Amino acid sequence: MVTLEELKKDEEVECFIKNAQRQLDALGYTEHSHRHLNLVSKRAATILRTLGHDEHSVELAKIAGYLHDIGNAVNRVDHAHSGAILSYEILKKFDIPTEDRIEIMMAIGNHDEATGNVVSDISAALILADKSDVHKTRVSKTNISLFNKHDKVNYAVTDSELILNKESRKVTLKLKIDTKVCPVLKYFEIFMDRTMMSKNAAQYLGLWFELNINDTNLL
Repeated sequence: MVTLEELKKDEEVECFIKNAQRQLDALGYTEHSHRHLNLVSKRAATILRTLGHDEHSVELAKIAGYLHDIGNAVNRVDHAHSGAILSYEILKKFDIPTEDRIEIMMAIGNHDEATGNVVSDISAALILADKSDVHKTRVSKTNISLFNKHDKVNYAVTDSELILNKESRKVTLKLKIDTKVCPVLKYFEIFMDRTMMSKNAAQYLGLWFELNINDTNLL
């Protein structure tokens, strides 16, 4: 079976990632390129590995995490669905069984909070990994006066960790928010749907989801 490291060398995959970000740059969105994809891939894999899943499932989670946003090369709207189909087709040329391609497709097709649902362990891990990536480094704009509400919230987050405790069956998104940039309330105005999706994903994996902002448990 193909590994993530082999997949990263593929020109077609790289081209989709590059052009997905090119389109998001034109729309003024936050970073969804290599930094985000590598982090999501790593976090999704860590979640399943910590919970005792086999390395095969862990590798599928890595691949799903790395490919999950390529649909942005088509359009931001319904990018999860576009990305799911694109990923299935791209993976046909690799040594990967149909069932595994479907697992990856399902996870990618359900990672967006607008239309997605938790449908598998891999999809749950992908959702938790994706929705936990809130950080100032995702903001590509340099002129603060041009920041939209998503830019402001991301830029205010100076530290972001996703902590999984297997013994207590708890996963915690721990954030540091600079309230001089924006108040904590703004986080909930923008990310409430993502937070609830993360909670559902955690429950699917038999975990309790906790949100900690500035050393205060809010969920």
